Amino acid sequence: MVIRGERTICKRDSYILFGPRTPHSYRESELPFVNDWFHCLGDEMESLLADLGLPLDTLLPATDPSLISRSIMEMHRVRKLGGPLASAILDTEIRSLLMKLSNLRELSLSERQGRSFRQLSELRDTLYNSPQERHTVESLASRLHLSKSYFQHLYKELFGCSVVTDIINGRMEYAKYLLQHSSYSVSEIAAMCGYNHDTHFMRQFKKFVGVSPGQFRAGALRRE
Repeated sequence: MVIRGERTICKRDSYILFGPRTPHSYRESELPFVNDWFHCLGDEMESLLADLGLPLDTLLPATDPSLISRSIMEMHRVRKLGGPLASAILDTEIRSLLMKLSNLRELSLSERQGRSFRQLSELRDTLYNSPQERHTVESLASRLHLSKSYFQHLYKELFGCSVVTDIINGRMEYAKYLLQHSSYSVSEIAAMCGYNHDTHFMRQFKKFVGVSPGQFRAGALRRE
């Protein structure tokens, strides 16, 4: 398929809604070639697609491919049969098909997001339970078989902060606990929280907690 001069290979069980002025062409890449299609125009079409969240000129997965084929066959039957209500019936059929496609797309997105939320929640628990581990964004994304950019976007969307910030927060919580409930030195605590250098740990602690590790420990002792 070529859309505005850009070539792409269409996956099986997919569909696309072309805008009325979008230059495009397509042909088979392998046989058998199955191609259901229909043209429609209407003043309300643009706003309807926007309300349904169906983008133009974008290849989308068909969760239920037979739905499209059945709908097009029914529209063809109605048009061939004719009658005084044929146009109104076709309008309803087109709206119904688009709403069903939007509904299936939302269900699919919700399912994927739900699965990602469970996986990311488990990963987040791991980060907080093992603050001494040294993680990279790339390695964490790889665990979930996601690209680095999508992993970062999804993590922030679900939890409201970046994964890097969460890693630091987990380390800071553990450091505060050790400063308050142990006699380990600041250097030892820095190492136990995954830091190679005391200076980096102390600088980051003051940035995130507001006081130095020593000041935090002294304040905790006074409170006790």
